Amino acid sequence: MATKYIFVTGGVVSGIGKGITAATLGCLLKARGLSVLNQKFDPYINIDPGLMSPTQHGEVFITDDGAETDLDIGHYERFTDTNLDSTCDITTGMIYRDILQREREGGFSGTTVQVVPHIINEIKKHIYQEDRLNQPDVLIAEVGGTVGDMESTPYMEAIRQISYEVGHENVLFIHVTLIPYLRSSGETKTKPTQHSVQKLRSLGIQPDILVCRCEKPLDDDVISKIALYCNVEKSCVIQNIDVETVYHLPLTLEAEGLAKEVIRKLSLPVDPDRPADLSQWQSLIVKDRVATKPIRIALVGKYLALQDAYISVLESLRHAGIANGVKADIKWVDAEDLTDAEQTADLLSDVAAIIIPGGFGPRGMAGMIQAAAYALDSGKPMLGIGLGMQMATVAFARNRAGLEDAHSAESETACTPLFTLPNSETNNDLTSSVLLNTIQMPMRSGACPCRIQPDTRLAAAYCTQTVDERHHHRWEFNSAYRDVLAEAGLVFAGLSPDERLVEAVEVADHPWYIGVVYHPEFRSRPIRPHPLFTAFLKAAEEASFVAKASSEADTQTEVR
Repeated sequence: MATKYIFVTGGVVSGIGKGITAATLGCLLKARGLSVLNQKFDPYINIDPGLMSPTQHGEVFITDDGAETDLDIGHYERFTDTNLDSTCDITTGMIYRDILQREREGGFSGTTVQVVPHIINEIKKHIYQEDRLNQPDVLIAEVGGTVGDMESTPYMEAIRQISYEVGHENVLFIHVTLIPYLRSSGETKTKPTQHSVQKLRSLGIQPDILVCRCEKPLDDDVISKIALYCNVEKSCVIQNIDVETVYHLPLTLEAEGLAKEVIRKLSLPVDPDRPADLSQWQSLIVKDRVATKPIRIALVGKYLALQDAYISVLESLRHAGIANGVKADIKWVDAEDLTDAEQTADLLSDVAAIIIPGGFGPRGMAGMIQAAAYALDSGKPMLGIGLGMQMATVAFARNRAGLEDAHSAESETACTPLFTLPNSETNNDLTSSVLLNTIQMPMRSGACPCRIQPDTRLAAAYCTQTVDERHHHRWEFNSAYRDVLAEAGLVFAGLSPDERLVEAVEVADHPWYIGVVYHPEFRSRPIRPHPLFTAFLKAAEEASFVAKASSEADTQTEVR
């Protein structure tokens, strides 16, 4: 079967939920046995989000092949349980870079290079990807931004042309829009959606399906009105009512008939009236509703101005919480607020466990070290990821191994460098920080194997000897300090297959103190939670129980 194309656009407001809608639709079609590939087009001129501030753009999601992608790629992977790659997140910056490079190489034979046709054709090339080994049954492409934005206009023209080239019977346009509810008057307003569709039609695109974000269920008159004035079938006006969690959406949008209409309109080779097998999602929701026991977790980070900067960590904790029958209650702690041991103890004394996620640069390092040192002394479970693993190792070196000036060379201070840049010339030796601009610095990005040492807490969590985990870091552990830290009780629980690179550390005499240089959050799925997060929350639950029992015992002693 030739690939069918579904294009998802958004209107009225930004952040309307196009990515979640596209991800959910992929889930519903895959549940019916179809092969599905999700793709995102971002209109910004950055080549990728790798150098964008997490507090502006949110998390940078890393794929198996090391691509630095938009956080929506994470939604696609979590909902479809599919590992995507660099071809699934395309930016305007990439499009123009490739065009300009080709022009400099004489690839256009002296012709004038213009938006039409050259930029448009380049966008279409990324959609068709004729050299893709396994063409999917359905490609779902989300166009970032909001209809009417100047920067997204070339993408709108490209998807219009694809509909013309492959035939409209092979293309479906889904428009995600907002139906606001005015509480003061108790009215539901359809005019913003009508105007959004008018703008879309002015670009040559007639939506086939409207997914309507709404606070309350739409009555039949409102649905009929939207269908009439937006020129879509009434059955193709799909309500997307606000839900408790996005993981309810596969069930709610299936009940609304989204996949059924898509199958019918694209004549996909499955029975539209046969329901999808969503038993795993049904079980997930049941478990989620009963997982109400709160476990207080401190997230010590440096990008707290935008919580989406840690969205995969938060989702991984949610997945693990559902698996453990508990709910991670996040206490947000700005690393820069942790200035000394006494203040750190005050801020973290009410939590059961601590997680220190990744990041780049020296800002916030001191607070992360304080948090890790507190976990080390208090016995509370601690999971350090990426930069968090670096700071957890530094805290151990300073407090247990007598290396008082230990630090990462990334701190940009004179120190005993526990973490350094790999030498780009030999790729074997490790060197301390060098004067390079960001783009020149080496980066270990993407899936790399890790060999887990037996009889470690890491091995108990994974229950396997070798794993592939996604990396996104520049600084590696300096092996010159392995022996001195090992003698002090640091266990190198995960190593690269050649044992040259340290992947994970833990503390032998601590209940649960683990740091991993890789990013396990990019592998977690709602129906298949990551074992490291599951083990972390289990340890947190046990610590919470012990702390509660100790507190009750102290209270009884005082009463006596």
